[in-house]
Amino acid sequence: MNDTPSPDMNAKSKYAWRDVPRADSSKRPAAERLADFLEIYGHFDEATAREQASRCIQCPDPQCVTGCPLGNRIPEWLALTAEGHFSEAAAVLHSTSCLPEIAAKLCPSERLCEALCILDGKAEPVSIRSLEQFLNEYTFAHGEADVANVPPNGFAVAVVGAGPGGLACADALSRRGFAVTVFDWRLVPGGLLVSGTPAFRLEKSIVERRIEMLRKRGVHFRLGVKLGEDFTYGELRGRFNAIYLGFGARKVRDLDLPGRNLKGVHQALGLLVQDQTASAGAKGRIDVAGKRVLVIGGGDMAMDCLRTALRLGAREVVCAYRRDAASLPCIRSEYENAVEEGAKFVFLAAPVAFLGNARGEITGVRCLRTELGEAEADGEKPFRVLPGTEFEITADFVFLALGFEPTPLPEDEPFNVLAKNATGGIAVDEHQMTSIAGLFAGGDLVQGPSTVLQVVRDARCAAQGIEAFLAKLKTAKPQPVAPRSTVAAIDE
Repeated sequence: MNDTPSPDMNAKSKYAWRDVPRADSSKRPAAERLADFLEIYGHFDEATAREQASRCIQCPDPQCVTGCPLGNRIPEWLALTAEGHFSEAAAVLHSTSCLPEIAAKLCPSERLCEALCILDGKAEPVSIRSLEQFLNEYTFAHGEADVANVPPNGFAVAVVGAGPGGLACADALSRRGFAVTVFDWRLVPGGLLVSGTPAFRLEKSIVERRIEMLRKRGVHFRLGVKLGEDFTYGELRGRFNAIYLGFGARKVRDLDLPGRNLKGVHQALGLLVQDQTASAGAKGRIDVAGKRVLVIGGGDMAMDCLRTALRLGAREVVCAYRRDAASLPCIRSEYENAVEEGAKFVFLAAPVAFLGNARGEITGVRCLRTELGEAEADGEKPFRVLPGTEFEITADFVFLALGFEPTPLPEDEPFNVLAKNATGGIAVDEHQMTSIAGLFAGGDLVQGPSTVLQVVRDARCAAQGIEAFLAKLKTAKPQPVAPRSTVAAIDE
């Protein structure tokens, strides 16, 4: 749609921020969405998208851009959206965002671009995230998603890892004409996007759609193979002009308290990665139907776990968090969704012991009340436990949702010779290149457990760095084909 705005719209647009109430994407009723794992949000129609985008006042120093990890040109595509130029707006949005439809679904906009909107405090900030999702789906609905093959540039790049970082790098490279091969130990690409993110937050079909786009653009996937076991860095080095290391390097945090080994105490990720379509009683399946569930933590994983348990028929679902509701690190809308769906919260509670019965089964958690101090420089409020305030929360299952911590880097090549940064990750330059020329890295391997936006940003930067690095080479090596005898590949 490329309509010219009416004179009446032009007259109102100057004060739209004041006269037009903020709107967000529609949401299915809680009772309805608890019956499935499907997407809970709808999308703006074209008229609403134009109206909401018109609320942007096009300020001269747009802090929303500064607050976006990807540097999205938000005012530009908002202005085009307000004018009804949706295709052009989407093109501007996608010029700075790999995996745009995935990043928008998982973006904590309330703490980033929308939090820095100049309207915040005078009126509600612009609905940037909802408008971004509208534009993303508009391109697919109108057959405008970019799947066109780019003329090959003669260079081949190996991407190790098919999670968000690897997919983002493959996306950016394939748009530049590189022959890209993605390697991953899993049999299905997507990483935690498909195995650890509930469909009500990110439907698997959205990830699958992007992967299919990559395939149509010529990206090859070699799945079910591990670096250091089925193929080596040296073999990649001999067959590709450049390499990007973009796989995860994290492990879930544990809680070393008395009773940790009681039956029924699990990591939250265990509930999230299991096949939700498998029948109750299936081997290894955590069946919470009719049970009392306690989740410890306050991040997005905790909200995912709470909402998953509710959909699996838990009788009662409670979250214990050591700070207050305002300090929750999760996306605010995810907390609100969890409350709407029936989750209960116990704030200012620090667990001190897991409680069990004679059969070694969890029966609850003993906690102490906490109080918060003044916010520190990073905005986080320290807490201290209050002696003599013990209380218990009963539970049949306890799930730990405490986030991630980095895992040590492998000790074989190339990791054993790479320069390390101050935190023990791989040291990289401003283009994500490591101390070995032609070897690039990003995400968890560099900065520790990272958000989707951070790994996408690193991947995009690496793709630009790879292009600049290889442009300096006068001739390209022949595009390689990894033999099956070397790489036990599964071509899809």
